[in-house]
Amino acid sequence: MLRIYGSAKSRTIRVLWMAGELGLTYDHKDWLPRSPETRTPEFRALNPNGRVPTIDDDGFVLSESMAINFYLAKKHRSPLFPSDPKHEALVLQWSLWETDRLDRQIVDYVRHTKALPEAERKPEIAEAAWKEVVPAFDVLETALAKSAWLAGPAFSVADLNVAAALYRALTIELGKWPHIQAWLNRCWERPAAKRARAMREK
Repeated sequence: MLRIYGSAKSRTIRVLWMAGELGLTYDHKDWLPRSPETRTPEFRALNPNGRVPTIDDDGFVLSESMAINFYLAKKHRSPLFPSDPKHEALVLQWSLWETDRLDRQIVDYVRHTKALPEAERKPEIAEAAWKEVVPAFDVLETALAKSAWLAGPAFSVADLNVAAALYRALTIELGKWPHIQAWLNRCWERPAAKRARAMREK
């Protein structure tokens, strides 16, 4: 059986969303990042970094949410992982792009403008993060103006990976980027996305 370690309040939301898209049955260890459970010798034997998400798929152990989603989609022969090598390359391009251009930046911006208690917010961190978010959003907007999806004619793991990372952008005014807004809504309206979001917000 597939076991997924990690809370939906972490990057594990990507993996839970993917598992939902694939209709997989799994055992879920709902552990937050840096929780006591992630510091045990048993978990460190699975992931020496002590990070979530991690999966154990019948003895095959894998960490890093992007890699996990690539693996699950390919293993289950899902159309979410395109067979066309050009579309596959776009899946990799956009997933890797997100980890560099938006992942930490969007987290820092939302934390220091909305999520943290006001006394803990640091405007200088929010401002620096936003300066990186804006050009990244501009790039994404340009791509989505040309195509409804990031890696071919249909929703794919590229859209899932990037949209999951932009969960926090659901609370941001995106009027300047209408194609991102429409795309993000399309992604998060999917039934599996709604279930993953409900797990995060419960």
